[in-house]
Amino acid sequence: MNQTKTSPNTVRKSATRSVSSVIDSIRTVEGEGFVVHRPFPTDSLSYFDPFLLLDEMGPMDLAPGEAKGAPDHPHRGFETVTYLLEGRFEHKDSHGNSGRLNPGDVQWMTAGSGVVHSEMPEKSFVQAGGRLHGFQLWVNLPRRNKMTKPRYQDISASKIPVVHAGGGRVTAKVIAGEAWGARAVIDTHTPIIYLHLTLQPGAKLAQAVPRDYNAFAYVIDGKGVFGDNGHHARGQQIVLFAKDGDEVSFTADRDAKLPLEVLLIAGIPLEEPVARYGPFVMNTQQEIYDAIEDYRNSKMGSIHP
Repeated sequence: MNQTKTSPNTVRKSATRSVSSVIDSIRTVEGEGFVVHRPFPTDSLSYFDPFLLLDEMGPMDLAPGEAKGAPDHPHRGFETVTYLLEGRFEHKDSHGNSGRLNPGDVQWMTAGSGVVHSEMPEKSFVQAGGRLHGFQLWVNLPRRNKMTKPRYQDISASKIPVVHAGGGRVTAKVIAGEAWGARAVIDTHTPIIYLHLTLQPGAKLAQAVPRDYNAFAYVIDGKGVFGDNGHHARGQQIVLFAKDGDEVSFTADRDAKLPLEVLLIAGIPLEEPVARYGPFVMNTQQEIYDAIEDYRNSKMGSIHP
């Protein structure tokens, strides 16, 4: 337990959250046929308010010509967060935006009122082949922001704060929120924490998370023990924390050959109705029908070559 000062005359101990469940990812196929590992939505977990979906793309080694992506598709009512570890992707949208994602880069796209979007492997990457690994997270928008103007935040790896703790045995990339005094450059509609943590074998970490946040950890690689009730988890499993404390804990297996790599993601639940159909997430079924009609009638635009 860590001690947290609450006033000049009061010191209280931080409560470490327990783990409510550990869930395996399922293997599925998206877009033109690229493989993802998905902890949610699945039969075991529909969504984890305010988070709607998490996909791990790969890791996979692709021969020349094998790389596939997600051609033109619409979104409305939420945000997509793409974090690329390996490979190169290009994106275009119906508002004339375009850009490229290189290893370590993040794109935080607010679909808002609606956008047609494509995410495709960069042409030279397709031709040469290589290793592809990354994540896409869907973050729900509150009712007041569902129809906000679409926007992009393209953040290069060089702009993502990297901090160290535990004598250099723990590293955090701060994609959203704050950790150890480093604040992310991403602006979010609701408070979000998104950290990529690397713990060397035997390293321990207690990370502050406000008590009213829903929080989970996704294990990318390695093995570890989570929460004050000591649940074990390994790669491609998601760890859900109960809301019974104001910090989460991780311990990397001492005998592991590889570091423990996890995404720690947390946010304030919206506690609003969720109506979803494929790439549309709204509050009512009628709003879903309206989104489908707007897309069919080209009100979300189209991507020009």
